[in-house]
Formats: sequence, structure tokens, C-alpha cells
Amino acid sequence: MLIEANKSALLVIDVQEKLLPGVFDNEKMVANCKWLMGVAQLMDVPVLGSEQYPQGVGPTTPVLRDMLSDDDFVGKTHFSCADAPECSERIDALDREQIVICGMESHVCVMQTALRLLEKGKQVYVVSDAISARNPVDTTAAIERMREEGVKMVTREMVGFEWIGRSDAPQFKDFSMKFLR
Repeated sequence: MLIEANKSALLVIDVQEKLLPGVFDNEKMVANCKWLMGVAQLMDVPVLGSEQYPQGVGPTTPVLRDMLSDDDFVGKTHFSCADAPECSERIDALDREQIVICGMESHVCVMQTALRLLEKGKQVYVVSDAISARNPVDTTAAIERMREEGVKMVTREMVGFEWIGRSDAPQFKDFSMKFLR
């Protein structure tokens, strides 16, 4: 089961500036989320960002927020985007059967969203090198649990190459020049 650009959407979960200092290897996680967002834009894959209680926690880090319009971010108080009506309605409106997930925290919002979307019949792919938590043990446990439940664990390059699909795709030159260096 490959990830297809015309069937998928990217969900960037709760990469909020105030929370980043406590998150393990946060610079790498943010860079990998940015990479995924850039490839999604190259391939016309819709991108939606969530923010956990933005009134108190604040917005997504500017590095990522500046890549999208304000309308592409949804505030929520549920940990699972699929349980938050304001977020689940936006996911449903995208009308995509495959949801690719990156962000934080791995064992809370990422995992709960992935499991709920799987329950709702979506094909769910979590990008293991683009998620994190305060404690790396939580990320490891979340990956194991999600995999056991049927969530597909992938890497950012797996996603990128599957979205592109072939070396003679019109976007391949841009992909290889901008994203594979």
C-alpha cells in the first residue's frame, strides 16, 4: 500500500513554539516537518496543522506556520484531532483516504489522532523521523503501539518518494534539487 499524492493529506500536529524547548531532538523534528510540508506543497498535497489549546500554549513555531495560511491551522482542546470536532470536520472536508502525520507529542496527540483516524477507516501513516516527545522512551513506545494497532510507520523520504512516484515526474527535478541535499 503506497502513499499517493492525490489520495493523501499531511497533518502537522501541535508543533507549538512554547512546547519545543522541552521536546527531545526538537530541531530535527521541526526540520523534518518542514521538509514534509515543502514536498506536500510541491506535490499539491493538502496540509492541515493543529494547535493544542493555542490560547494558552501559543501558536505553531513560525518556521512551520509561515509555510501556510492562518486558515490552515485549527485550534483544539482534545488530544486527538479526530475527536476534536473543529479538526475532524476539516480532515473530513479534505476528502483524502490517506493521512500522513508528523508532529508532537508522539505518545499523546500524534498517537491518539493516528489510532482514532484508523478507527474511522483512514489509511494512517506516521512519519517516525518527524515525531517526538519530551522523553524519547515515549516516542519508542508510541511507535510500537501504533504499529501493533495497524498504523503504518514510515520515514520522511519514504513519503516523499512515494508522493513523487517516478523519476520522470515533472516535480522530480525540484524534489531532488531542493529536498535531497
